[in-house]
Amino acid sequence: MTASDHTLYRCTPSPLHALLLAGSVPLFLGALLSDIAYFKSYQIQWSNFAAWLIAGGLVFCGLALLFALANLIRAERKGGRPALYFMLLLAAWVLGLINAFEHAKDAWAVMPSGLVLSVIVTVLAVVAAWTGLSNLRSGGAA
Repeated sequence: MTASDHTLYRCTPSPLHALLLAGSVPLFLGALLSDIAYFKSYQIQWSNFAAWLIAGGLVFCGLALLFALANLIRAERKGGRPALYFMLLLAAWVLGLINAFEHAKDAWAVMPSGLVLSVIVTVLAVVAAWTGLSNLRSGGAA
């Protein structure tokens, strides 16, 4: 058995942080699918669904962003991965907020910019969740 003289900082999120992070992905994905359905059918209710799903995704993503900020502040300065995760999550939240403002317009004015923003936000949320939920460690192997 070997003794380690350095502390191991585990950057993986806590269970609540992981729940909030993982919960934002299906909400943003649902908004994207609702936007695609609206683009295909022009049924205004799909735009309303997308707006509500984006609002829910912003709540989950915003709370996960607060946890990520706390992790970033506590992180040792050895690696840049916690900062990358925080920046991805921040970009998803900011563009999600812009997307929410876009969806607040009249339903006919939402397309195509709402659909494009939904695609970008969904991709950013998936990449942020992938980065945040992967096993990131700084220090030695455990």
